[in-house]
Amino acid sequence: MKKITLSLFLVILFATQIAMAQTIEPAHPVPQESKVTFGFFEGTVAAGYVDKGGFLNFTGPNVSFTSGKSKLLLGMLPSLRFKEDKSQVKNSFVMPTLGIGLTYSYKKLALQIPLYYNAKTTTADGKWNVGIGVGIKLK
Repeated sequence: MKKITLSLFLVILFATQIAMAQTIEPAHPVPQESKVTFGFFEGTVAAGYVDKGGFLNFTGPNVSFTSGKSKLLLGMLPSLRFKEDKSQVKNSFVMPTLGIGLTYSYKKLALQIPLYYNAKTTTADGKWNVGIGVGIKLK
């Protein structure tokens, strides 16, 4: 788990460095304001992988930090999870759920690290699961 978390951190760090390195500086630099805002819907849709299944989610209520064309969100993620249940009593293949996580967007591309909680059952303890996703920013 530590290797996966460290790998995800390094991938996001690498992606942000590439995105920042490719920006063109104007002849006369214009100061850009960074700002922190609260939002209810950012217009970002992402798909990804978590806990041996997939997800499709939308950014919900969040706190965001904007700097130029980059935006970092921390918020709730209303989602649809796609996962086959292999237990005796089966759940549906598609389940609505709510997660939390970080979403980084640059222009129209979005990278996401969601966290989802699986409740305790008779055969497994409850735990948080970390995933990874990519998506597009519609707004």
